[in-house]
Amino acid sequence: QEELEHLNEANAEINRGELELDAARCRYRRILSDSARKLNSQLLQLGTCIDRARPYYEARRRAKEAQQETQRAALRYERAVGMHNAAREMVFVAEQGMGTAKNRLDPTWQEMLNHATRKVNEAEQERLCSEREHQRVTRLCQAAEAEVQRLQKSLRRDIARSRPYFELKAQFNQRLEEHKSRVNSLESAVSQAKLRYSVALRNLEQISEEIHARRFQRILRKKKHRENPLGAEGGPQNTE
Repeated sequence: QEELEHLNEANAEINRGELELDAARCRYRRILSDSARKLNSQLLQLGTCIDRARPYYEARRRAKEAQQETQRAALRYERAVGMHNAAREMVFVAEQGMGTAKNRLDPTWQEMLNHATRKVNEAEQERLCSEREHQRVTRLCQAAEAEVQRLQKSLRRDIARSRPYFELKAQFNQRLEEHKSRVNSLESAVSQAKLRYSVALRNLEQISEEIHARRFQRILRKKKHRENPLGAEGGPQNTE
């Protein structure tokens, strides 16, 4: 009964999820079509200033990506510094422990010191590597921001004239991203529901097979009992 309820619940989730998924996909396609139509209209209205201003907006996109990469590199460097400090603290503790005559020859303390020393070396390598990476992406970020400033000055008029087009495009891109995320979420939910349905169905099939097997065994026992009833004439007889 419980597995049957699971099966019905999963089936209901699949039906409901697929309906929502179809609706979400339709909304996504509608927004995509609407965005293409309106952007083409803006393109015809504003003309060549859009193409002339495009390098500026591309540079802004690259600068934003470079900034995000710089932030990730900074976090990596901070973690590496923390790991290095923690490893050095472990070495200090191990050295302090081995400083006493009692522990100087203790293999446990020696192993702890060796382990801590390895961790310091590994953390030092990671710290240096992450520091170099942070410096590299910081230079790229600065160069990208400088390029944005340069293009902003040289394309000031085209940027101003084309702003309605690129602002509209950004709005549509955001809406499309939100709806795409919704579609992906619903697809995942439907897949999970189908998996639960499949598991419940297999469990029901197994239960059904077990019931049939027990029923078959009972039939065999009854048949055997009829063929060899208790106290039948075929049993032991008195000899006088």
